[in-house]
This record gives sequence, C-alpha cells and structure tokens, in this order.
Amino acid sequence: MRLHVGYVPLCDAAPLIAAHVFGFARAEGLDLDLSPEPSWATLRDRLALGHLDAAHMLAPLALASGLGLSGPPAELMVPLGLSLNGNAVTVTNALWEAMAPEGDDLDAVAHALGRVARARAEAGRPLTLGTVHPFSCHTYQLRLLAERGGFDIGLARLVVVPPQHSVEALGRGLVDGFCAGAPWNGVAVAAGIGRIAALGRDLAPDAPEKVLAVSRRHDGATLPLVRAVARAGLWCAEPENRAELAHRLAGRTYLGLDAELIGRTLAGDLTVGSAPRSVPDYIRFGAEAQAPQPGQARWLLAQMRAAGQIPPGPDPEAAALALYRPDILADACPDGVG
Repeated sequence: MRLHVGYVPLCDAAPLIAAHVFGFARAEGLDLDLSPEPSWATLRDRLALGHLDAAHMLAPLALASGLGLSGPPAELMVPLGLSLNGNAVTVTNALWEAMAPEGDDLDAVAHALGRVARARAEAGRPLTLGTVHPFSCHTYQLRLLAERGGFDIGLARLVVVPPQHSVEALGRGLVDGFCAGAPWNGVAVAAGIGRIAALGRDLAPDAPEKVLAVSRRHDGATLPLVRAVARAGLWCAEPENRAELAHRLAGRTYLGLDAELIGRTLAGDLTVGSAPRSVPDYIRFGAEAQAPQPGQARWLLAQMRAAGQIPPGPDPEAAALALYRPDILADACPDGVG
C-alpha cells in the first residue's frame, strides 16, 4: 500500500524518514512517499484536504486542526507521538549584546530579554520574534520565556517564519530572534549570526513536540503505519545509530545540511549563550515519546487558553481527548514496540 506522508525539514521528522529509509515501512507492506512541505500551514491544509494521508505534525496544530480552530475542517487522529523537546530560542548577536545577561542561566537570560523588550517597546521599536506557527509549542515557549522575564509577550511582535527559513530571517534582520526546532538553532550558531538564549526543554520539560497525525480516511493503513514508525522511533533513540541517522538526515532529499552538525544536535552538544552545554535529552525519541497521553492534550489546551486561542463556547477538552488514540498504538504493538 502506498501512502503520501508530509513532513517539515527538522530533526524530529527522523522517525518517519527512518521508517522509509531503513525498511521499517516496507516490512509492514507500505511504500511511503515522503513530501517535504514548505510550512506548517501548507502541511495542515494538505492533510485536511486529503492530499496527504498522514503527517509529521506540531502537536498543538494537530489538536487545533482536528478541533476546527485552524485551517479547513479535518478528520484526524493522533495515534503516535514522535518526539519530545527539541526547540530553542535563538537571538541575533546584536540582541544578545544588548541583553548582556549576568549569566547563562534561564532566569538571567529571561530578565535580560525582558529589560530590552520593555526598552524597545517604549522607544516604539518592539522586538520582532519568529515562531513557526501560532498553534505550536514554540509560541507557548516564547510566552513562558516572557513570563519568566517579567514582561508581557504583547510587547514584542510575533511573526510566523517556517523553521527552515528562520536562519535566513535572522541573518537578514527580519527578526530579532526566533523559536524553532532542531537543527535550525544550531545552524544559526554555526553560521555566526545568532546565540541560543534558551532551550524549550528548560521552559517546558518534555513538552509534546511532534506527533503522527493520520487522516481517518485511511483507517486500514493506520496499524501498519503506526507499527513501522514506532519501531523506527525506537531505532532513532539508540545512541549507536546516531551517526547513520545524521548521515541520512543530512542528505539533500531531507535536510540538506552538514551531517556533523546534525549529529551534534542529536547528541545534544550545544552552545547555549556563551558556553558549551551537553543536553542529552535535547530531543527525545523512542518509547517515552510515543504514547499520546491525555495529560499532554490537557497541557496543550491550557497553553492555548493562556494564548487566547480557544474561543468562548463549550469546553473542547472531550473532543481534544478523542483525537488522542493511545489505543491504536496498543493495537498496533500489542506485545510492545520492540
């Protein structure tokens, strides 16, 4: 069976890419046509309209799409988590110098950012910060960083920048900073045009980042697809597979970046602020990321409410929980994923 599956070029698309490249999908009788999408909005629309059968998707966007809060009405289900963590906030060198934080710890950085944000707003030159989509953990992590720094995120101008264009936007001065997923923060640092100011996993530990969203039109293919991607995710989580995974992700077909940089990113070898830092759980694949938990959906809904993204009316919690289907993962892998 042939399935059209969308993704946005990021390290956390690895379980889908590995399922295709390393034969996990073929072992389940599936041929995956992987489609790199230019933005999360495009991926959302193509999935809702039936041009894609499944997708690597922002966890909040999958909920928003299924609840009718973003884009065309979509009949989706979320049977599998792909990853936890993986985001970071990167700022221009000029902004980092203006912040001049007293240390690299999160509180020092957040308060330094708050001081600059308030000064810029008072001068009529608000900071411009990029996020990958309004319904994203990136947006919520920017809000959490602002709260930590004692300022209202409304003092800054939030703009949507697809993750693969975030480094270009930073380099051209179109944004003062961005929150995006790996490897784009590391790319900005390697290019010498930005500093990683804060990690998403420090702002919201183990936030549900990407999920496998599947169209209900393809129920017959769901179990083998979930089984293949879940097994691929376990493979991605093994440190001994990191070099091969980085090599494949680096190919022009997928991320088109330096394999060594991707390997360091997967290992969590980062420069945060002015100091090297080892963050082994910078991106988390594997068993702990895979079951779509009701608690994750409730946390995402709480972030949506805090951001003013849920309109007045009936509480959508029951409908949101119905989108999360851990039972499908259990049916696909009754004896466990391994």
